[in-house]
Amino acid sequence: MAWPRSTAISWRVRLALVVLLVVATATVWVTNRLLTDRFTESTRNRAELRLTLYSGNLLSELRRNAIVPQLLARDPTLISALQSNDFSRSTQRLISFVEEIGAASLMLLDSDGRTVAATDRNRLGEPHRGEPHFVDAMRANATVFTVLPREAGGYSFTYARRLEDGAEVLGVIVVEVDLAKFERAWAGISDAVMVTDSTGSIILATEPRWRGLNEAEALQRQTPQGAIQRAIRVTADWTALPADAYLQGEAVMRMESRIPFRGWQMTSFTTYASIRERVNGVLALEIMGFAILLALAFYALSRKTAVRMALFQRESAELRALNARLQREIAERERVQKTLEVAEQSLAQSSKLAALGEMSAAVSHELNQPLAAMKTYLAGARLLLRRNRPEEALASFGRIDGLIERMGAITRQLKSYARKGGETLSPVNMGDALAASLSMMEPQLRQRQVQITQILPDDQVQVMGDRLRIEQVMVNLLRNALDATKSVRDPEVEIILAAGETATLTVRDNGQGIEDFDALFEPFYTTKQPGDGVGLGLAISSGIVNDLGGRLTARNGQNGGAVFEMQLPILEGGLEAAE
Repeated sequence: MAWPRSTAISWRVRLALVVLLVVATATVWVTNRLLTDRFTESTRNRAELRLTLYSGNLLSELRRNAIVPQLLARDPTLISALQSNDFSRSTQRLISFVEEIGAASLMLLDSDGRTVAATDRNRLGEPHRGEPHFVDAMRANATVFTVLPREAGGYSFTYARRLEDGAEVLGVIVVEVDLAKFERAWAGISDAVMVTDSTGSIILATEPRWRGLNEAEALQRQTPQGAIQRAIRVTADWTALPADAYLQGEAVMRMESRIPFRGWQMTSFTTYASIRERVNGVLALEIMGFAILLALAFYALSRKTAVRMALFQRESAELRALNARLQREIAERERVQKTLEVAEQSLAQSSKLAALGEMSAAVSHELNQPLAAMKTYLAGARLLLRRNRPEEALASFGRIDGLIERMGAITRQLKSYARKGGETLSPVNMGDALAASLSMMEPQLRQRQVQITQILPDDQVQVMGDRLRIEQVMVNLLRNALDATKSVRDPEVEIILAAGETATLTVRDNGQGIEDFDALFEPFYTTKQPGDGVGLGLAISSGIVNDLGGRLTARNGQNGGAVFEMQLPILEGGLEAAE
């Protein structure tokens, strides 16, 4: 009975696959055709609207400048200047006009075609006797429009009209129209735009190399395609309608609009890239949906063919493999744990040495003060001895001895702090450890003028631990409090030592507080400026407290600032209770 059942399920799966593939293919094909037509039409409408706007702006600029020569030809100041040959104020007159009109430049030519006034003073004296805009304007009784190629590339568009007094022709006024600004504006769009004159020659274009060519020659000026580019184009064009043209190897949509000015015509080329992206995005979602449906259908149809015994065997094999993998992971974790313990001890010592380096500058300053005082006392003692006053000189020597003791205490603190702590735990008086830590930080506290407030219990608070490592944690907490109050005008640090179920040391500052609590005790996390710290102090301190059976916590105070608490198991009844 098992063979017919398996055969029936196999045919059912095959039939479902065939039906699903047929439906998916038909849906993708129909969606591709409908969306391609729709998006292509919307893109074409937008391209037509942009082309109409561009041509309207171009025509408006031409018509606005066409009236300028007619107005300037009647200007009495310019006519009087041509009659009297006094052009001292003509250039300034033209400059005042060009600022109002917005033309590229204005030129006043005399009857010999020489530039006698111009908004561009570098063009004064230029001969234009043989130029078309001068010759045509002298012959015509109306405003003439001329398109001339420039030596630097591009074209110059000018309106010209002669100035006359009765029957006498005095000169020509030339207005240069700034159509290059449209090219600069078109350069910021994705479409390629060109303007051709009545002969089909390109006079304006977003591609400078197109100027002077016709449309066919311009489209041929494109980078040759490689085999990979041709393959990409073939795979990309399957969602587009037949392309109007190809521009630089890419299918484009060609739109043209007639400009009612001397037979000009504007043409734009719009890429199909946006159409392909939108269509392919929808098709990708459809294909993904059919793939998910196919997976679900296959799972639903093939679920009944699973054999329970095979499932048990597979699960048993997976469990055996998992058990072996877990054993390997446990062994690896034990090895890594041992390595981490060694690394933590090394990092703790490195942190102490780093803190020692930072404190060395302040300690050297603290040592310089006794040295300077000793020098002063020695000079005074020498002077007193010369004056036969030995009692007073002995008093100076006593002061020098006190200063030497003070310097020795400072160096002993540094020496004991730099020495790596041992592994043997012993009872530690938290008050004495705090006093030693404050004494070690005294130069920095005095330099920063920090107000220290201590609240200590009357009785001793003892814990079982390593005093040097506990002092290291205290120094790190004090240093963090000092760093947190750097930007505060009146820095304050409050230290509270309390004894309850645990020995608790609280360090509170009035700084900016803590922003990221999650990464606070992570190695190399720091909010200090580069060079002020590497972010290991709190991480190492947390490890030390955890090793001693306590915990190190942090929070923000109600009145601002950060609050750090170190809690250690309290030692009651002395060493016997601890044992």
